Amino acid sequence: MEYNLADLFESIVDTVPDREALVYIEHPGTGAERRLTYRELDAAANRLAHHLAAHGTGPGHHVGLHLYNCVEYLQAALACLKIRAVPVNVNYRYVEDELAYLYRDADLTTLVYDAEFTGRVASAVPRTGTLRNLIRVGTPPEDTPEPAITPVPFNEAEASGSPERDFGPRSADDRFIIYTGGTTGMPKGVLWRQEDLFFSGMGGGAPTGEPVKRPEELAERVAAGGDGLVFFPTAPLMHGTSTLTAFIGFHFGQKVVIHRKFVPQEVLRTVGRERVSSISLVGDAMLRPLTDALTGPLKGTDCSSLFTISSSGAIMSRTVRDQFQALVPGVMILNNFGSSESGFNGTATADSGPQKGFRVQFGRGISVVDPATLAPVPAGVPGRIALRGHVPLGYYNDPGKTAETFFESGGERYVLLGDMATADEDGVVTVLGRGSQCINTGGEKVYPEEVEEALKAHPDVYDALVAGVPDEKWGSRVSAVVQLRDGVAAPTLEQIQTHCRARLAGYKIPRGLVVVGHIERSPSGKADYRWAGAVAAGQPS
Repeated sequence: MEYNLADLFESIVDTVPDREALVYIEHPGTGAERRLTYRELDAAANRLAHHLAAHGTGPGHHVGLHLYNCVEYLQAALACLKIRAVPVNVNYRYVEDELAYLYRDADLTTLVYDAEFTGRVASAVPRTGTLRNLIRVGTPPEDTPEPAITPVPFNEAEASGSPERDFGPRSADDRFIIYTGGTTGMPKGVLWRQEDLFFSGMGGGAPTGEPVKRPEELAERVAAGGDGLVFFPTAPLMHGTSTLTAFIGFHFGQKVVIHRKFVPQEVLRTVGRERVSSISLVGDAMLRPLTDALTGPLKGTDCSSLFTISSSGAIMSRTVRDQFQALVPGVMILNNFGSSESGFNGTATADSGPQKGFRVQFGRGISVVDPATLAPVPAGVPGRIALRGHVPLGYYNDPGKTAETFFESGGERYVLLGDMATADEDGVVTVLGRGSQCINTGGEKVYPEEVEEALKAHPDVYDALVAGVPDEKWGSRVSAVVQLRDGVAAPTLEQIQTHCRARLAGYKIPRGLVVVGHIERSPSGKADYRWAGAVAAGQPS
């Protein structure tokens, strides 16, 4: 047995076949839900895997998952792994041009898609070269043009396959692709070996616990450890964070709960009903609505089962964390550091905050390096974060970007992240922010995340993004785009500046302010800095 994700999942199935594995709540509050044991989920994945194989999908072929959260998403991912095909996440927010680009760039041969997206799929399919099989989940809206390739209804595809597990041997070298859009540029497919992904982001190694030493050890731990934990990835599975969280739950032999979409009040009701232990989400954009619901219509909801709330991909501000902590005192609120290119790397230290920054004790090999020379920089000197060990192979279909982001030094392979940071003598890293979003104002560098944290501490600010605006004198000036709480009067720029002066150095204080009705973010809560920059530059400060 190797560190292959399908082999590992099947070892858990054989250990706890009748334990509940997955709960899917399609329309919270209506009773529309599905519950599958590990045995049932395994058999469902086997059926789809046999259908895929019968229609020409085999080892190394790429299968797109263009779906909202649903059983079919995880079932299809597992089916791919079983036949050594490669699951590829597709952002359901993409429009036709973006979809056509991703379908082509990923060399998809099969697409599993939600019927709601039929129109977009129909428009994008003729512009692809390798796509030959479509599987549709659900019924499309009336009068929607059908794709040129006739889709197979998912339930028919599943019913046509055998539930037996009679697949050939697999390898730790089998692939897994996570497409990431980031905040700029076209989407990129991060290409992982499954063994590396298991250890970096799916519960196989530190900092999630004692590293697994043998593939068989995973099932042994499940057999010895009992059950009772409930994992609830609340962000879309199309983003790496939620898919990795779901697989961590499976690898621990525990129950995973998913909703079709993020509805804050229903998330809290599910926490109480399913006795959820761990929620994963993305930043204030998801934690703040939960906090508001607990102080309003969901006041008194039983959240006593919650042990952890973790965020990856966006920072939860201290203000919002403290508000939620006051409502649910027993929960640990963790700002995790990770990405599609690096997996899960560590958790912010207790002293992280506006004064000291976002400080992380990394759980595996890290360096802060000069972006030009790739040589480590001295303690306290800013550089880019580089990680070694279980890192991806590169970006699929993009050798140029791979050469820019991945390198070898001293016989080890590194991934060079976009985050700027400093490291102290004890190895604790202070993450400054994304280098691509850094604002150079009069020669001083300002990272938006730090200013956003200060803005969110203002009692009238609900959400905020910060961008640089061209300035004749300073090169760029710091501008704030804010969404206010309902029913409050808009603060003046001077009032915002006064608030920030107690928290930030003078050159970091916003020189522009734009109030908007709603901050644009991805479905997972990640910042849209292109949008923020356009808004900040296009309206008077």
